[in-house]
Amino acid sequence: MWLRGADVPALARCVAVVGSRAASRYGAEQARRLAADLSGLGFAVVSGLARGVDAAAHRGTLAAGGVTVAVVPSALDRVTPAHHAALADDIVARGGTLLSEIGEGGPFGRGAFVKRNRLIAALAAVTVVVEAAERSGALATAARARELGRPVLAVPGDVDRPTVQGCLALLRGGARPCAGAGDVLAALRDAGPGEVPADPAARLAAALDATPRTLDDLAARSRLEASATLAELLRLEWAGVAVRRPGQRWTARA
Repeated sequence: MWLRGADVPALARCVAVVGSRAASRYGAEQARRLAADLSGLGFAVVSGLARGVDAAAHRGTLAAGGVTVAVVPSALDRVTPAHHAALADDIVARGGTLLSEIGEGGPFGRGAFVKRNRLIAALAAVTVVVEAAERSGALATAARARELGRPVLAVPGDVDRPTVQGCLALLRGGARPCAGAGDVLAALRDAGPGEVPADPAARLAAALDATPRTLDDLAARSRLEASATLAELLRLEWAGVAVRRPGQRWTARA
């Protein structure tokens, strides 16, 4: 394995956000927003540096000050696609990682992209497909994640759009719908204990459930000071993870 930049974050801190190269404006915006919100919760975003959804996810992470991992299908001295070389440099400069299984040259045929997608899934605790056509490479990423026993989510979209048909197939096959970072946290929570990172916002998100809870209760459950709990609750409300209820109580979004 070859890498440029920082070491890859621990598995429990990584979420894969992948999708179509021919992303719609809606798909690119969903990828950007989701990546930014996940970054705010302490997650690293893993994607493939391709145009469309991948690039939007990387850029959304960087804009939020987060860490992103780009897995490429070629050697690191010839970033693919070449027009994302500046984005690759920016990822490394801001504390992220470029990663490849190829030491020299490449990519070597379509198989290189399938291998790259397999690695993306392996690096992440959960995989989110934002937009995908029926034969999208993102579906290979989702299939590998399922083989590894990890949650797969799909973002719903316009049913008439070709780049949504793969997501529809995933949803029909049992993938969880993803409307935001809260759905990713719920998937991780349901996958088992110890999957949420120690970032304060993520600790607080893990303390939220369907029961309306007071600020003091949430502070105790997340082991945070009351002032820090309130600040993080505001972040989680903005990200759509927490919902304010009557009587100054909060729940997780249903």
